[in-house]
Amino acid sequence: MAMLQSLRDMALFIAAYEERSFTAAAQREHATQSGVSQHMKKLEESLGVRLFERGATQVSPTPAGDVYYRHCIDLLRRNAAATLAIRALAPGLDGEINIGLMPTVTRCVLAPALERFVDAHPNVVVRVDEAYSAVLTQKTQAGMLDFAVVPASAGPVGLSSRYLLTTREVLVSGARRGLPHLAPLRLRDLGPLKVVVPGPANIRRRSLETYFASNGVTVERLLELDAMMGTLDFVANGDWVAVLPGIMMANDAVRDRFAINPLVDPPLSLDLAVIEPARKALSPAADAFLGVLTQEAARLNQAFTDPVPQPGPKPGS
Repeated sequence: MAMLQSLRDMALFIAAYEERSFTAAAQREHATQSGVSQHMKKLEESLGVRLFERGATQVSPTPAGDVYYRHCIDLLRRNAAATLAIRALAPGLDGEINIGLMPTVTRCVLAPALERFVDAHPNVVVRVDEAYSAVLTQKTQAGMLDFAVVPASAGPVGLSSRYLLTTREVLVSGARRGLPHLAPLRLRDLGPLKVVVPGPANIRRRSLETYFASNGVTVERLLELDAMMGTLDFVANGDWVAVLPGIMMANDAVRDRFAINPLVDPPLSLDLAVIEPARKALSPAADAFLGVLTQEAARLNQAFTDPVPQPGPKPGS
């Protein structure tokens, strides 16, 4: 007869399942590789079924492992939800929340959201980790973040995802380049472009390259920069351009440092999603912060969600 498994056993199993490695699971759960291996062996013996096929460097779940994983996720999430339900009975919000945001969100959305939240909930400690989507996804899967905002995509196992918003992609150039600020533009009309792009690991990099190739955009040179503030400074002071999510440029709509132009014919947009560990329930404090963040994101994104007129014929055509 199988013995009752502890929450710790389930957490170790979930880590091994999601990481496909006992070594990576040990690092994630602050255990030893041999300890995780022994836990999995005892777990299989108590259940009377093999949960993993062992390889030289990785493990892969068996069909029984797939079934057990789904039940473990459900049990841990219910346990977390029960704990949070009791804590919610206490007056006011407190505790700590750890949030992961891309520069897309931190540049304009974070400050007003943070100001509103900390004024309303002074007993909550907020920690914000700014990084690109690959890093934020890994940290969320490991349980280091309560939630993160990343481009919508098919994420790894162990994460739940919900749609946040769609933001229009815009061309950002230095004001001295002379493009008409806020006017819709076709990139293919602008001639050879020198474009700053994120590195290959960034989800948006593939989207941008596909857009350029599919729509006759002539690119003279590409420069990889995974440093958003550096990208903006570089673009502002030269003849390079960047294609960036409109929501992160919302505060520049009335400034003269950049020219911002929505892309049309065809438009290009970015879907953002909220990801969180599937095995954990969102705490009341994290849920409240997400609510404020969502409201501020929608407010700032409005500048680029209204219908954009199409440009007229190119002169001389």
